[in-house]
Amino acid sequence: MALTSWLSDPFKRFFPKSPSEVRKTLSLNYALNERMSFQVLVRQDLGPQKVRVEASGPDGWDIRVRRIGYVPVRHANTGAEGMPEEADLGDGLPGYVPDPLFNEDMVLLPQGETHGFWVSVKAGKGAKAGTYPIAIKVIPERDKPVKLTFKAILHNLKLKPRKNFNITHWFYADSLVARYKVKAFSEEFWTICEEYVKNYVDHGLDTLYVPAFTPPLDGVKLPTQLLGVKRKGKGYEFDWTNVRRWLEMARRCGITHFEWVHPFTQWGVKYAIRIYVGDQEKEDLLFPPETPATSDEYRVFLTQFFKELKEVLIEEKALDTSFFHVSDEPHGEEHKANYKAARAMLKEIAPWMKTMDALTDIAYGRESLTDMPIPSISTAVSFANEGIESWCYYCCGPRGRYLNRLMDTPLPKIWMHGILFYRWPFKGFLHWGFNYWFESQTRNFVDVFAEQDGLRWPNWAYGDTSQVYPGKDGKPLDSIRWEVFSESLQDYQLLQTLGVDRNDPIFKPVRNFNDFPKDPKWRLNLRKKLLP
Repeated sequence: MALTSWLSDPFKRFFPKSPSEVRKTLSLNYALNERMSFQVLVRQDLGPQKVRVEASGPDGWDIRVRRIGYVPVRHANTGAEGMPEEADLGDGLPGYVPDPLFNEDMVLLPQGETHGFWVSVKAGKGAKAGTYPIAIKVIPERDKPVKLTFKAILHNLKLKPRKNFNITHWFYADSLVARYKVKAFSEEFWTICEEYVKNYVDHGLDTLYVPAFTPPLDGVKLPTQLLGVKRKGKGYEFDWTNVRRWLEMARRCGITHFEWVHPFTQWGVKYAIRIYVGDQEKEDLLFPPETPATSDEYRVFLTQFFKELKEVLIEEKALDTSFFHVSDEPHGEEHKANYKAARAMLKEIAPWMKTMDALTDIAYGRESLTDMPIPSISTAVSFANEGIESWCYYCCGPRGRYLNRLMDTPLPKIWMHGILFYRWPFKGFLHWGFNYWFESQTRNFVDVFAEQDGLRWPNWAYGDTSQVYPGKDGKPLDSIRWEVFSESLQDYQLLQTLGVDRNDPIFKPVRNFNDFPKDPKWRLNLRKKLLP
């Protein structure tokens, strides 16, 4: 049998054994300035042969074709047992899952396998409402070319930029150091880092973590401390050069808000964080790792640090667009007591500073332990129902029926992020894993093209540690999950632009982060109803 090719909307994963389909045309509805995406699939029973895909449209339109790659996934994520509709496993796992998007328009198509291309489209600035064809040409090495047509139906509405809802993903500078074998904050590092921040912003994120100190997150990390620190008499001397450069670089890429490093250790609030003196590659610490969080010595250091930090933020006009932490994910009574003590100390040292942290227990929210709690989506709606202002987050879980963005999360669920974020008055969303490329809690670099769980399944989920893949050229490669998440945020813009009330009857089926429509037709019908 000759080559077969077809179009698909962006709501379905195609695996190597997925059968052929017959769709030759496809149409979807968009606002004038939305990004669009669809898939081109190819399969043949005889092979191999090279197959190339071309796409063309109106003048001035940005059209990008990328080959969809497969990566091995060793196991299904736990949490969806007995719920096959909540896990997209293809022919079962272990197996190959479509995810990375390579900057290639050609595939060497094997016999009896399905492969695909992800096509991203952005209308030209002067585009007006109407139906616009995107011509697709599938060009096999031996067979005759095949023509397919995608129709972009543009409606007379421009989406306004998202406001009052910040999004941050923890950005790991040490991953870039390890993958590209560059020195932290060398010129080569800055060039690579900027490419990743551009990608980060291009996918709808506006808030960036600032590693003034090496982030006290997920074990003892490779030193990536922006702030120069030296002892000077009974105090300290700080060099803010790289901190200022980080802010300038981030703003140049489009970042509007900054998230500052947690000043106390993770999961317990017990100790001072690791602060390096002089050349950080020598790993000379200012304090022993067991220095108590609220010790006199650390208090003196933090007093000077936060005093100077405020001055820098005022000079950089970043004070009102900065978020501050205490410690990540305390839980239990002992942690709570430690957290209260550390927060009290910060209030004395820097009374001007408002804090936010991942605090899932609603009791923490009721006690106002932090100015802005960030609960897991497993409890976030309870915070909203009690009128407790908060962000929301997920990390490794919850899974099963809950919203997530894992290697086996069905794409229609990922497409619901924007609508779910809008449904309740959350102030932002935090995720821990933009580019975590290490074995859990270690400095051992992991190839995310082969392992997507930090080598810690089942506690860590496949697909939770990273949304992008490291490209060979010092630039990130997107994943399908990352593209879908990004485009889903346009739904938030659409609802906000139109001023849709969060209690509008259209949201009646959207009950919680684990109880919402998961059929893509529901979302498509909602968008069609909203678009003028």
